[in-house]
Amino acid sequence: MSVDCMKNSIDFIYKQQKELSVLGGIGALLGWDQMTYMPPAGAGERAEQTSLMSKLVHERVISEEFWKHIQILSKRIDDLEEKDRNVVIRLEKDVEKARKIPSDYVERMAKTTTLAYQAWEKARAKKDFKIFAPNLEKIIELEKEYCDYIKLPGPAYNSLLDDYEEGMTVEKLKEEFTFLEEKLVEILEKIKSTRLYDKQEKPNIKLESEKQKKLCGIVFEKMILYRGRTRIDISTHPFTTSMGNDDVRITTNYEQKNPLFSFFSTVHEAGHAVYELGMPRNHYKDTVISDSPSLGLHESQSRFWENMVARNYNFWVYFLPLFKKTSSVCFARFDLEKWFKIVNQVRPSLVRVEADELTYCLHVILRFEIELGLIDDKIKVSELPQVWNEKMDKLLGVVPKTDKEGVLQDMHWSGGSFGYFPTYAIGTIYASQLFKKLSEENVKVKTEIEQGNFKNILAWLVKKIHQYGRLMTADEIIKNACGESLNSKVFVNYLKDKYFEIYEV
Repeated sequence: MSVDCMKNSIDFIYKQQKELSVLGGIGALLGWDQMTYMPPAGAGERAEQTSLMSKLVHERVISEEFWKHIQILSKRIDDLEEKDRNVVIRLEKDVEKARKIPSDYVERMAKTTTLAYQAWEKARAKKDFKIFAPNLEKIIELEKEYCDYIKLPGPAYNSLLDDYEEGMTVEKLKEEFTFLEEKLVEILEKIKSTRLYDKQEKPNIKLESEKQKKLCGIVFEKMILYRGRTRIDISTHPFTTSMGNDDVRITTNYEQKNPLFSFFSTVHEAGHAVYELGMPRNHYKDTVISDSPSLGLHESQSRFWENMVARNYNFWVYFLPLFKKTSSVCFARFDLEKWFKIVNQVRPSLVRVEADELTYCLHVILRFEIELGLIDDKIKVSELPQVWNEKMDKLLGVVPKTDKEGVLQDMHWSGGSFGYFPTYAIGTIYASQLFKKLSEENVKVKTEIEQGNFKNILAWLVKKIHQYGRLMTADEIIKNACGESLNSKVFVNYLKDKYFEIYEV
């Protein structure tokens, strides 16, 4: 094969990836607009727009010409420069998988989920799951169809899980979650048996939206998210999306009864955004390498900032005075010790995004079990509210009174994101491992947090996580950073050390 032929193929695959990146950004912008500012009546036309965009992107990914050039380079992989070799190896795997999916399926799924999101919003507002149920039934059938195309070994759910957490299986997750559930329930029961648990009261803080927004803006800037590359908007369910390397957007919601919701959701989403803004650029810009290798690793960044940093005692040495300055009426009565316990109060809740750090993963395990049941035809969509409530009672001892605070609380299923939820727990575990290693390598980290100085933390995360993009798998990146793979024991020990001290267990 001539050098000119190889160069032609190299030029083609980079041009193709660049155009796919641009189209992906357009698609992300359509989704962001739908969840923020689009008028409800636009749902039908938006469904047409997103389905067409998804179809065009998919057809370009699976085109014979693109595959031909990838194969040409794959056969001469050892002759390529390191940069090109990394791109081709990753690209071949992605495209080979995508070629199993028909274009008409991608179009149908995009159209179905766009309409389903609108139905979910309506059902949530009216607290009536039946409004959303027909849409969810269609999505689940499409998910099963997808599994038939991919056909990874083992349970059908493996094919969904692999899209978000490459290499993870139902078998591995069941083992990890069985251990985690047992330990979380055990810790929770010990805490509930203490005198301090019985005495704790809800803080009942009310803070107007503008002041919530001000506090969110302060922490947003402190996390070194420059306004020129990102912004905060409002949506029903907080999320982060990337239109490009220099356009990463997050949302929050200021209408919650608990003003800490907007603050912590901002920190959480900002953690995602910091990661997106730190992806490999230079010669990997607009390639398959400039992305996260898994949603679990992505979630580790948001949970790291939300839990390891923002729920840390030292964090509030700096931020509590700012809270008091913003509203002395709301926060003057709290000293540092009392406020730290408020922020880390354990109280089984109905809503996942409002859950305390200890019980959060129980919400995730519940969803994982339900998704497995739906895909394996062991749970019917019509049974979901009842199944949901029964599992909430079993795992957390609380039962939703309405569908809004129960089965309709998350937007993920409306978007067809089956296999996504387990990554929240995986990321939470990774976050504890990363903070443990960071604390060992930077003994001044708590002092820096006290000063509201996160520069060294960010630099450490860039060095250990962000800079690699998809040059390695999530498992390899965590092993490289922490010296071990996913390890729930680290997370459990972290919880015991922190919460047994708070509740004097």
